[in-house]
Amino acid sequence: MSTVEAPGGVTFLGVRHHSPACARLVAATVARLRPAYVLVEGPADLNGRMDELLGDHELPIAVFTAHRDGTRRHASWSPFCAYSPEWVALTAGRQVGAQLRFIDLPAWHPALSGRANRYADADQRYAEAVRRLCATLAVDNVDALWDHLFEIGPDDGLAERLDTYFDVLRGESAAGEDDTAREAYMARWVRAARRRAAGRPVLVVTGGFHRPALVRLTASDDGADDDWPEVPAPAADAVAGSYLVPYSFRRLDAFVGYQSGMPSPAYYQRVWEDGPRRAAEALTEAVAARLRTRRQHVSTADLIAARSMAGGLARLRGHAHPGRVDVLDGLVSALVTDALDQPLPWATRGTLAPGAHPVVVEMVAALSGDRVGRLHPDTPLPPLVHDVDAELARHRIDPHEAVELDLTVAGDLTRSRLLHRLRLLDVPGHVRERGPRVGADALLTERWSPAPSADRLARVIEAGGYGPTVLDAVTARIEERVTLLGADVDALATTLFDTALAGLPEHSTRTLTAIARATGSVTDLRALGRALAVALALWRHDRLLGSAGTAPLGALITAAVRRALWLVEGVRATAAPADPGRLTALVAVRDAVRHAGPALGLDRDGALAVAGRVAADPAAPPDLRGAALGLAWSLGDVPDAARAVRAVAAPDTLGDWLSGLFALAREEVVSGDAALLTVVDELLAAMGAHDFLVALPALRQAFGWFPPRERAEVARHVQALHGGDAPPGDLLRLDADPLLVAAARAVEERVDAVLTREGLWEGDRT
Repeated sequence: MSTVEAPGGVTFLGVRHHSPACARLVAATVARLRPAYVLVEGPADLNGRMDELLGDHELPIAVFTAHRDGTRRHASWSPFCAYSPEWVALTAGRQVGAQLRFIDLPAWHPALSGRANRYADADQRYAEAVRRLCATLAVDNVDALWDHLFEIGPDDGLAERLDTYFDVLRGESAAGEDDTAREAYMARWVRAARRRAAGRPVLVVTGGFHRPALVRLTASDDGADDDWPEVPAPAADAVAGSYLVPYSFRRLDAFVGYQSGMPSPAYYQRVWEDGPRRAAEALTEAVAARLRTRRQHVSTADLIAARSMAGGLARLRGHAHPGRVDVLDGLVSALVTDALDQPLPWATRGTLAPGAHPVVVEMVAALSGDRVGRLHPDTPLPPLVHDVDAELARHRIDPHEAVELDLTVAGDLTRSRLLHRLRLLDVPGHVRERGPRVGADALLTERWSPAPSADRLARVIEAGGYGPTVLDAVTARIEERVTLLGADVDALATTLFDTALAGLPEHSTRTLTAIARATGSVTDLRALGRALAVALALWRHDRLLGSAGTAPLGALITAAVRRALWLVEGVRATAAPADPGRLTALVAVRDAVRHAGPALGLDRDGALAVAGRVAADPAAPPDLRGAALGLAWSLGDVPDAARAVRAVAAPDTLGDWLSGLFALAREEVVSGDAALLTVVDELLAAMGAHDFLVALPALRQAFGWFPPRERAEVARHVQALHGGDAPPGDLLRLDADPLLVAAARAVEERVDAVLTREGLWEGDRT
């Protein structure tokens, strides 16, 4: 077995992260060389904690590093599973008595600032070379290429094939500044180890992309000394640290978005443990078992057909036995009988797309596996883990029990704030089923249901990158969110409500200031409306934060109302369908003028003037014209709504206009003069089947603005117009879809027209 060696007995192994074939090569090389030093691509800040890393954990685990200073926050993971070459290098090296060192820069170094996963594949940097190799060997992507070249084939000559593969790829790719900095740093470790080893073997295990550069950079000892390179420290004002976290196969899987290449971790675990032949058999069994658990029919004949097809594909593709893609393609051919409307995920590489065939989804899940790592109980944890447990215990919140809270009680309010802070930190445990929401009536009770999660500890450790206590961490999280959101008033409004629920008055003020800055330039009426709804709800009802009636909220409401009315007049689209987002924005304007107008001095007459102009503007969309009339009506300026609705009676505009009217003035429509409903009934009765079918979808949307009680009032009015003694509720229920009924009526009219034209019948169908 040959490997690349540099003067002084240094052996370089370039690997693909999470490759069983590479892991086997590493183990064999360590056993053969029995090196004095094993140098591994990994975070050098962890070198003093090798005993902690190599403790009695259940894999997979990861090194999680968090960094936060005045300008940036960065989080990075270095995951390990049993078949990770880096992990095998460390464990095998320790068994032969080698000195172990990570030789890469810490994750907080600027060279790694854009990398969320240290072990992400470099294939984007050599995409063109990979594309040509895939075309030459007739495989779909780099995963199939890798299996074809390395995972399925024999181990004989593996080192030479890997060297050639990575030389070809790196030979066509120029390293960027970040890679150059990392490689220069790793080369210093290699040169220092070589001098310390004094002729004894040194093994260097890094990603294959870096190996050619390291061979070149360590060709001589110029400038080398015996001292290990210094580990760069974070900036003086930064908070940074590395911790071990339990990981999971799901988070490791490329099909769910993991950056580091190798998909299907459960399959490759079997390759590592039992070899590729047995892994292929186990894969078929796992998919069949999973589908049967989901009540999908999988017969013995199906499995025989799948295995036969996989074997045939393997022979056709030149494989000694079926590989991962061979088995998957065989299973699809045997189990999926209907047409697939998207490429198979293992043919395109990447995350599993929405709408994937259910059988394909279960196949990918079976390959992914559900294994979750576990840390040894003595593993050091960040302070936040202990603070979360202490806070939950102090507030008597049991992770296995539902929590019912009355927010008017001081103790319950404090418990609610803790749960909301954990929610903002993305710490699993409880999910809120009921409680205060934006735009809803004031609700002062909450219900939280337990929601256990296998990766809870990992998520708490990762949240620990924001701070040592729950309050510190959530404060930093909100600061980061507000900074990242910039002028996104919609998301800022959500953040404002979240800070109120979490009891963070200082950050509510900062968020409010950010929204106020953005309000003057926002052009999205929907987003502005949502921000106005949040501000108004807090100004009117906020007993959680104590901001009801405060001047900053009042100033924001005033500015948002003025801006929204200005935006409404600028909307032009004579035939656009009803837009619930902009109608909701006008609802927020109406509520602000109604409930905050006198206290804040909002210009009611100005709002009525805008409403009058928009309602009469033929260039405005029908829903906004109806909403403008509804705004005026709801503010006390009673219009001639019956006359207005006749002007928009065309089938393609009536429903949209009514959507706007009902959104703003549904109470006035139901409790006021019934003339409007009478006219609408007349217009609908006069429509032919085709026109009614055109109008029906928008009409359904329009009447959807009425809650059940008010819809029943409309039904009673319609019953009074047409007589009959059936309960009004019967008008609200149909055994068939209304669109289907309308379509059937249109078909009947066309049939009648044909029969009449041909003289086959005359008169009433009855």
